[in-house]
Amino acid sequence: MAKCGIDAEYRGEERYSKLSIAFGTQEEENQVNAAINEITSKFKIQPQIYSSDISNGRKAIIIEYHDDYDRDAGVIFERLMKTLDIKECD
Repeated sequence: MAKCGIDAEYRGEERYSKLSIAFGTQEEENQVNAAINEITSKFKIQPQIYSSDISNGRKAIIIEYHDDYDRDAGVIFERLMKTLDIKECD
């Protein structure tokens, strides 16, 4: 079975941002969780985080920011993508 890797999808509107990070293996899930914990802990604003099962045995961790007046979510999402070596986001 080919390794699918980690990918991401972004959605947002005024003061609300959501990044969904999908993965297929336990190792990738551990990598995503470690990056989220490390990066989000450095910021005052804290996200709502939850997980979801998606198709073909893949899972996703969803990171949502509400009332993001200072627009910190963009910086956080960029750091997450860089740390996880995600080159583009849908």
